[in-house]
Amino acid sequence: MTGSDSFAIVVGVDGSGQSLAALDWAITEARLRRGRIHVITAWFYPPLASEVGDGVIDDSFRLAAERVQAAALSAATDAGVPVTGRVVENSPATALLHAAGDADLVVVGSRGHGAFAGLRLGSVSSQVAHHAPCSVLIVRPRAD
Repeated sequence: MTGSDSFAIVVGVDGSGQSLAALDWAITEARLRRGRIHVITAWFYPPLASEVGDGVIDDSFRLAAERVQAAALSAATDAGVPVTGRVVENSPATALLHAAGDADLVVVGSRGHGAFAGLRLGSVSSQVAHHAPCSVLIVRPRAD
């Protein structure tokens, strides 16, 4: 970050409760630092999806990602934070790591919509924590 740039935060949002908590944290941090947020929502077809049925690929994954993205952008805009966003057809970790190249901070939830609900740290947050070129904040759920 140079002296004239604002603090840049990349946040991954997949619609899960923990990703929405990450978005809330990123909004608060952007306000405090007079920064900006770049929301990444990644989607991809499950393995073999294109080989099932008559070969027509259902757009529901992309449409769901676009709805999640629109809600995230709206939340940041309503909070008065400069925000941009992108829906990416790629693995979430790859999309976030690519976006992190121009960021000062990446914020992710500790788990998203992955298959293993009992894990404390998801594969995306683990990959981002180990490979991001900038600082990473992993938002965990509040203890009861």
